[in-house]
Amino acid sequence: MVYVDGFVLVIKNNRLKEYHKMASEAGKVWKRFGAISYVEALGDDMHPDTHGMKSSNFPKMAKAKSGEKVFFSFITYKNKAHRDAVNKKVMDYFAKKYVDKPMDMPFDMKRFAYGGFKSIVDL
Repeated sequence: MVYVDGFVLVIKNNRLKEYHKMASEAGKVWKRFGAISYVEALGDDMHPDTHGMKSSNFPKMAKAKSGEKVFFSFITYKNKAHRDAVNKKVMDYFAKKYVDKPMDMPFDMKRFAYGGFKSIVDL
């Protein structure tokens, strides 16, 4: 069963290109250090028909405002230990790369959600 790191974040429309560039680089680094997959997904159907079920939606949950897009992103690993080993290498890489110039994140860290998930169904 795979292990998944999941992210929800909000990007202002005028920073989408900047985020795409950053995410593309990040994906290559995570894959180079062993991640199974790296996916950045731009919200498309953010108010789907839930067939009468009560539910929230990603824009509401992430407090997205007009002129912002919601992303759901995830990275997969063999297991949690593999995730921890890959992430250590990735963080070391970026710490060295940006030691003299801290990265200006193109998203609001106060509306950034992250968590590690153990899969229970993996078909």
